[in-house]
Amino acid sequence: MTHSLSHADIAFVASVEDGTFPVEDFNHRAHVRLAYAYLVDNNADISNSLVKNALVSLLRFNNIEPYAKYHETLTRAWLLAVHHFMQHTDPCDNADAFIDQNPPLLDSQIMMTHYTKARLFSDEARHAFLEPDLDAIPDYV
Repeated sequence: MTHSLSHADIAFVASVEDGTFPVEDFNHRAHVRLAYAYLVDNNADISNSLVKNALVSLLRFNNIEPYAKYHETLTRAWLLAVHHFMQHTDPCDNADAFIDQNPPLLDSQIMMTHYTKARLFSDEARHAFLEPDLDAIPDYV
């Protein structure tokens, strides 16, 4: 058995992709949910591209300058964290079950165990993925 999506997860992804998901409700949990949803059927590289495209589309649809909000390093680092937890969690049949089984993913400060503040919040990290400077994020090929 592998991780899978519910009908609600599929509808959530569609609403993000088409820009109808309320941008003010797109919180940290929604980011984790989106990463999980794409990782169910794709590898980390493809999922990262899909997440980026979905987020940029959502922002543009809501007349928000995408690159004023979008952060490449945070997006990829969180996707890799979700991927890591998926490798160590019994298969779930929806994103909420997966997130509920992995409460550390809701700790938005977890990246500070991998990155210094200066590196993670630099302009360079916003525009291009930077590897962690404290502790590597496990990557699975």
